[in-house]
Amino acid sequence: MKNVNLGRFVQVRNLTEHHRNSEHYKKGEVASAYGFLMPAMVLAVLFIVLPIILAFTYGFTDYYLLKPHEKQFTGLENFKRMLTDEVLIQSFYNTIKFTVLVVPLQLSMALGLALIANKKLRGIGFFRTAYFSPAVLSLVVISILWTVMLNPTSGLINEILINLGLSKQPFLSSPAQAMYTIVVISAWSGCGYQMMIFLAGLQNIDSSLYEAADIDGANTFQKFLFITIPSLKPILMFLLITTTIQAFKLIVQPMVMTGGGPDYSTMTVLQYIYEYGFRHRNIGYASAITLVFTVFLIVVSIGVKKLFREEKSA
Repeated sequence: MKNVNLGRFVQVRNLTEHHRNSEHYKKGEVASAYGFLMPAMVLAVLFIVLPIILAFTYGFTDYYLLKPHEKQFTGLENFKRMLTDEVLIQSFYNTIKFTVLVVPLQLSMALGLALIANKKLRGIGFFRTAYFSPAVLSLVVISILWTVMLNPTSGLINEILINLGLSKQPFLSSPAQAMYTIVVISAWSGCGYQMMIFLAGLQNIDSSLYEAADIDGANTFQKFLFITIPSLKPILMFLLITTTIQAFKLIVQPMVMTGGGPDYSTMTVLQYIYEYGFRHRNIGYASAITLVFTVFLIVVSIGVKKLFREEKSA
């Protein structure tokens, strides 16, 4: 009897020590996790949380960067000023116009390239790399290269047009063509990333679906419409959300290629915020615009996500 009780005592003690050791090990894991997260958390606070708090604070003042001690609380004056700021209204219109044009174009180009890259052809790896390569290049480098090629007098593109018997085009120097030119360049430079995601989705589609469609006599377009598109719908909605949000943050291409011109035809909201905040040093007004634009992006994000949920539930 005593031996039985002693055996149970030893078993309970071993379980208790194992539990304590496991708890100690878990605490060590938690400490290590926080240690790895700490640099990212510090950077997030310094460059995300703190700027948001400062923007909210400065948006209600007349804070001028060169005279920081003279700032005064102005209430809603900065927000009222936006309603009559014609350049800001034009910038907001340009941003929406760019987004509406570039999102469907870029996704269409990405899906088309993915369909080509999904073919089992000899040397297709080279073409996949070539299609993806613009996505890894710096937007500044791409913008400078295209600015040189689109030069209205001696650019490569106009030289090609002349050799084809066509007239030269102003491209970036024309208010009517500048935004459309930036749209095409932006779609070309960014579609490689979406192409790779589409390609992964295409390779995960069950080939038996296409075989069954062939037996039923479906043509290529019918297979694309009734098999490929429904299978890619989750990926398509994800890319629609991310590409839309990214398009609203356009700043590099117009800043490098046109400077927001000609006649503010390519000025975007982010570039206008930069102009007022860093060139004109009017931090108060720039912060107010930032707050309004942030709320607008949140509303757009919620709207697109709601659309995605409705499509998913349907």
